[in-house]
Order: sequence, then structure tokens, then C-alpha cells
Amino acid sequence: MRKPYLQVLIFFLLLLLQSCGAYFNQPFTTQKARIGENTSSKSILDGILPIKETIVGVYKFRDQTGQYKPVDNGSTFSTAVTQGGTAILLKSLEDSKWFNPIERENISNLLNERQIIRSTRQEYAKNSKEKQVTSLPPLLFAGIIIEGGIVSFDSNIITGGTGARYFGAGGSSEYREDRITVYLRAVSTSSGRILKNVYVSKTILSQGISANLFRYVKLRRLLEVETGVTKNEPAQLAVKEAIDKAVQNLIIEGIIDGLWKPQGGEAVVEKIKEKYDKEKEEAASTALLNRKLEDRRGKAAISITAGSANIEGDYGGSKGRISTSMAYKLYFKKPNLNLNLGVGYLQLENEKAFKDDFVSLDINLEYDFLPYEDLSPFAYAGVGTISKIDMNNPYAKLQFGLGLEYLPVPNVGIKLFGEQNVTFTDKLDGLAQGKRDDYFWRFGVGLNFYFGKPYKRVKSVIFE
Repeated sequence: MRKPYLQVLIFFLLLLLQSCGAYFNQPFTTQKARIGENTSSKSILDGILPIKETIVGVYKFRDQTGQYKPVDNGSTFSTAVTQGGTAILLKSLEDSKWFNPIERENISNLLNERQIIRSTRQEYAKNSKEKQVTSLPPLLFAGIIIEGGIVSFDSNIITGGTGARYFGAGGSSEYREDRITVYLRAVSTSSGRILKNVYVSKTILSQGISANLFRYVKLRRLLEVETGVTKNEPAQLAVKEAIDKAVQNLIIEGIIDGLWKPQGGEAVVEKIKEKYDKEKEEAASTALLNRKLEDRRGKAAISITAGSANIEGDYGGSKGRISTSMAYKLYFKKPNLNLNLGVGYLQLENEKAFKDDFVSLDINLEYDFLPYEDLSPFAYAGVGTISKIDMNNPYAKLQFGLGLEYLPVPNVGIKLFGEQNVTFTDKLDGLAQGKRDDYFWRFGVGLNFYFGKPYKRVKSVIFE
């Protein structure tokens, strides 16, 4: 009985370590109020200040999606995202140190209070027989109005999970990702012209992990254990990070277009522009679900493979024997497609009946299904020849196969593949019997070494 308990204990420990940050910090007592959390995003504008702060006004920046919080059962009237976008935006504008925001969201309250002050002063002056009443200073006016809002909340853009159970012990993990989109624009109050318009998206991640044990330890004794933890990224912090990023982009694009001036002059502007161009290039090569669409393969490649070959001929008892090959791959301007020329050595054997060495020459047209990603399936087909090691009397053949390639680093790929070779002869194994021609399988692993600059370094798409 000790071994199963030891296995269960190890299983639980491994399961908990997958989410130890949340599991080992479970709240068992109340917590005091604290200063609000900051987002972890690093800004290009760190250490760069304006020559002069710009006075801006924000009338409203609210949720424009109209969506309610998704629930599994029933309905809820809680909104999916915060309704306090204006307060978050005002804080972001102030923290940026580039803008001086003034009160406009509740300006009616401000005007009412100023009217009360005037009336009180006039009444005081009248009762005290003073002839002069001190007037209030005029309100500041904004040269720029910041408009926009939270325009989209997409729930469950991707969901999934894993789980396993064996002999009463099991565990599972689940995840869900939502997405919000924020638009922000700067409008000139003198002309009404939209000076800049930017938008930013941010995902919201939710994760859950659980483990349980349900087992009879004795005839009438049942052991049942269950544990788990769920982590939900706060939607308010996601909105704050998206708004912070939108304000940052608004400042950067304004600096590049000369709307506001940084300290340091043109040298600082060029530095900011260079960093921002790199960030835009990275964003252009990133699709939905944070998929990087950068072409990390060159125009050509050398491929080396090793594996096994199995003949299916007129004898029974086929045995797997060594198979190796080397090929040169040349990509067309379309990065999915390449032509490869290869030469291979293989052994074919049937137990106690046939064994020989062969050389193959192959010409294949290969298609990569996901050419811009680290992990890509591929398929290929082509024609070739196979002959014995002396290269006499070659036989024509067709070959086709499927595989999977992974790029741990740029220009180096690791692949797994399976291939069928159909020959146009029934004499490959030295015996002509029956109506079906001989054929053989090849399975193996390989390395692709890419070189040369790709035709298109980055591809920009919305969804693929």
C-alpha cells in the first residue's frame, strides 16, 4: 500500500508546483488597504520629459461595449469591464508627466460650487458693509480634448484545458482568455481637428488547476481529497494597462509628428522614433493569440535525416533497417513552398528471406502550413528513383509524406516525418509475385540548416 500513496503524493506535489505562486499564498486573513498596483509594462518614454506640459480635458472615457460579465449559468447585471475609465485615464495622463488634466467630467458640480462661493462672498460683503468683493480666478481651458473609450470586450477568445485520472487519482487544468480594446484620440479645441488616434488591445487571462483523490483504502474506509486554485487577471488592471499604453502611444506619435516637444531636441526624437518603429514592426508580425509571424527561415536549406525503412513486398516479416538522406531545399518567393533535391541510403530486409542496400534520388515539392511560426506541419510529394548500391538498373518511384518541424532558434529546424515510397516494379525484393508492386516506408528525424535572407522577413496579418 505504500507505493500508491507515494505516487499520489508526488503527483500532488507536481500539480501544486505548477501554480505555486497562487497556491502557497492563499489568503486566510483580511488585508489592509494599500496603494493600488502598478502595471508592469516598460515605457519607451522612461526618463524623457516634455519642455512644457499640455493642458488637456477629458469629458468622458467609458465602457462603450454594453456587455455584461459572462457567467456559466443564469444571468448577471454586472458589466464586463469597469465603468470608471475616465478616472483611470485622468490618472494615466497625470502620471505620464506630459499632460496637465483639468476637471471636465463633473464640470457641473465645479460650476455649482463656484456659484456658491460667489453668493457666499457677496452675502458676507453685504452684511459687513464692504464695498469690494474678491472675484474667483478664471477656469483653465484645454487646448486639447482627449476622447475615446473601451470599444470592445471579446470573451472566451480561446479556452482549453487538460486532465487525467488513474486509479482514483486525477488532476485537471483549465484556462480562458478574454480581450479588451481601447481607442484614444486627441482633438484640437480651436479647430476640432483630430490630431492623433491610437488603439491598444490587452488580453485578460483566467486559469484554474485542481487535483483530487478518491480511493478505498480498506473495505469500508474511503479516502477523498481535493484541492485546487484559480487565478483571474483583474479586469481593472488590464484596462489600466491598456489605457497606459494608449497614452504612451499618443505621446510618442505626437512627438514624432511635432505636436509636442521633448527635452533634448531632435536627438531624443530620433531615438524615440527608432524604438517605436521596432515596436510597430514587432506588433505587425504578431497575430491574434500572440502568435509571432516572423519568417525565421532563409531562402535555402541543407536537410539531414536518419531513421528506419520497412519494405512491403512479396515476402513477409518486414524488419526496420537504417535509412539516411541529405537534401538541398530552395524556397520560392512564397514562403510556404520549396523544392528539394535529395539523395538517400537505406537498407531493406525481410526476415530470413531478403536483405539489400539501396540508394535513392528524390525530387520533392514541399509545403509548410505555418511558415511564420516555430512549430509547423508540412507535407511533400515528388518523384525519384531507387537502385541497389551499385547504381545499376534503377527503378522509378513516387513518394509522399507528412512531418512536423520545430525551430528552437532561427535558421535551425528539428523535424519528424513519415514517408511512403511507391515503386513501379515488383522486383525490388528480387521476387516477382502477385499483381501489386513493391513499396516501402521511411520514418525518421532530421535537422534543417537554413541560410540566406528570406524573401519576406515579416508578414503582417490580422488573423490566420
